[in-house]
Amino acid sequence: MQDRTKIGFWTCTALVVGNVIGMGIFLLPSSLAPYGFNALIGWGVTLFGCLTLARVFAYLARTLPHADGPYGYIQETLGELPAYLAIWAYWLSVWLGNAALATGVVGYLAVVFPPLAAIQPTLFALVLLWSLVLVNLFGVRAGGGVQIITTVLKLLPMLAIAVLGVWVLLASPASYVAHPPPTPIHLGAVMTASTIALFAMVGFESASIPATRVESPGRTIPRATMAGTVLVAVIFLIVSGVPLLLIPQQELAQSTAPLSLLVERFGHVGSGRWLALFVVVSGLGALNGWTLLAGEITRTMAVNGVLPAVLARNNRQGTPVIALLVTGLLASLMVWVSYSATLVAAFTFITLVSTAACLPLYLGCACALLLLWRRGIAAGGMVLPVAGIGLLYVIFAIVGIGGEPFLYALGLCAAGLPLYALMRLRRKAAVAEV
Repeated sequence: MQDRTKIGFWTCTALVVGNVIGMGIFLLPSSLAPYGFNALIGWGVTLFGCLTLARVFAYLARTLPHADGPYGYIQETLGELPAYLAIWAYWLSVWLGNAALATGVVGYLAVVFPPLAAIQPTLFALVLLWSLVLVNLFGVRAGGGVQIITTVLKLLPMLAIAVLGVWVLLASPASYVAHPPPTPIHLGAVMTASTIALFAMVGFESASIPATRVESPGRTIPRATMAGTVLVAVIFLIVSGVPLLLIPQQELAQSTAPLSLLVERFGHVGSGRWLALFVVVSGLGALNGWTLLAGEITRTMAVNGVLPAVLARNNRQGTPVIALLVTGLLASLMVWVSYSATLVAAFTFITLVSTAACLPLYLGCACALLLLWRRGIAAGGMVLPVAGIGLLYVIFAIVGIGGEPFLYALGLCAAGLPLYALMRLRRKAAVAEV
């Protein structure tokens, strides 16, 4: 009999694809356009690195199937403190990102449905945020069901771009060489473009986060992680490459809706407006997936005694209800901040830094796999090269992301140390009383 509190392969794959493909992909071609062919090389580096890291997570899930996701992988190899610091920074990045997604969706909804612009945007964003918290309160399978639907819908415009690219190639192949980007190939530009691409790829580890909620985690998580990451890699290469080759570099760089521009120019006039609707769907799907993970990460930390135990309480559907409510409140606070005229710039910077806050988790998991190989626990001829390349890629990403953002990310890690010390004291006191 199937466990209604567990999720399977398709939901895990939808988490990977749905969480990676958020709203940024619709602006990514414009962000990468100034780098010309450096962007495609940077994408190649990033996709290779992320596929390698996805393999790291797959090996860890297969080797430690009963571990509580990335926290458990790092805790069982490097110890409790490194595990806490990595998951703490990642936890912060998740609910900060949820606030950004909610505010972004509101902006696009007002474009798709102009009458909605009359609604106070802060209130509208909060309604969207809490609607998806409510969905996930009905259980991980309810949230997973919504994730599958929105993932399928958000893949439709990506398929349209791919079909359009093939049609132009067959009907007018000269269009692909009419105006190649003039920017010269340079290592610094490749590294910068690779860093921008990494921002878009965060989330490929999503299938491993709710590990204890996954059916047959040792088998399901590796398959879903690799399948989702490969699918996203193909999609991102197409969506970034086709506009870069078909639209003049300067025009593409200045566009606020690059995919709409592409569809309007080479497809049916007026069809670009429909893409705005899919931006909304994509944003809502990502917000739903990250809301689910926010609750699961909080529950994991509470179960392991590094957050108050009350956050691990489940309702009848097996949902960490208090954890979801707390992360919803934190994201709501940041939604309010995002609409503050004096703090909006700071909020934007914080959301960028939150991406850098994911790197300690990737670093810890690559090191965990290396230690498991050294101990003879992780078997397989490819374990060592996968772990080594994954570790080198994270170091490359840290260098590419720049000193200041990563220092801020380390600051986020350090900000959790007082809470960690407090929780350790409470656990020692509890043991002493017994």
